Amino acid sequence: MTLAIARRTAILLLSVLAASVVVFAFMAVLPGDPAQVALGVNATPELVERTRQEFGLDRPLLTQYLDWMGGVASGDFGTSYVTRETIGPQLLDRLGVTLWLVGSGMLVALLIAMPLGTIAAVRHRRPSGAAVSGFSQLGMAVPAFLAGIILVQAFAVQLGWLPSGGWTPPAHDPAAWLRGLVLPAVSLGLVQGAVLTRYVRTSVLDVMREDYLRTARAKGLRPYPALLRHGLRNAAVPVVTVLGLQLATLLVGAVVIERVFVLPGLGSMLLDAVAARDLLTVQSIVLVLVAGVLLVNFAVDLLYTVLDPRLRRS
Repeated sequence: MTLAIARRTAILLLSVLAASVVVFAFMAVLPGDPAQVALGVNATPELVERTRQEFGLDRPLLTQYLDWMGGVASGDFGTSYVTRETIGPQLLDRLGVTLWLVGSGMLVALLIAMPLGTIAAVRHRRPSGAAVSGFSQLGMAVPAFLAGIILVQAFAVQLGWLPSGGWTPPAHDPAAWLRGLVLPAVSLGLVQGAVLTRYVRTSVLDVMREDYLRTARAKGLRPYPALLRHGLRNAAVPVVTVLGLQLATLLVGAVVIERVFVLPGLGSMLLDAVAARDLLTVQSIVLVLVAGVLLVNFAVDLLYTVLDPRLRRS
């Protein structure tokens, strides 16, 4: 078990290193001079050259990469070419907003998918099961931003129950923070909950056809108690795989939702940096997002060993 965790940790670190090389190389081949972009078209060649030296852009690419990764390893992501502000503190603040949004969105998705997917599987030959499957198909067709607009119109504009956007740090006002997080989280979680419902239904159906569950039913257990006691743990293994993929999808979907609800997260910071051609900021944000996806996959691999004892024995 310890050896397996060490091996997966090494794979994670190597994957992050390879991703950093790809991200840096992609940004390096983009056309345009970051110093010229930061100074504007009217800057003199002498000023552009001094700025290139200030940012270290006149050094070889390998030296620039090693300096950048050395700073990233110590938490220093450098200084923005455009705003001249330190990137690390901004990145940390924005990351907190995005993590709250993605985490709450996944919680909403699980609260939707686990009961509805189980009901759709247990009652798959009845009208209620077919209705749940139909609603999940409908939910998969609705984009997250459209769900957000509909929710804002209903609960913010018409009813006035919740704010239509903005962000309040949880340390300043927990009640205002929670009220402002509800609509973005539900918008993000509804679509993913509909997708996850389909996978939960399929996984539970497969488990219900297993011999050990038929034996439990033959001993007198009702469908739901038998499933809870003997089946859900086995049904969770394939669902965890999909859950890891959906977390990566939520990170991407959060970019749009942050714009709809005016949230100061990583997505908004990324779009602003792209619009300003602040390549170092874009490079740092993309690396953080890629590392987040790799970390999710690492956590999913570890969770497999918790759910499936056969993996621990192997």
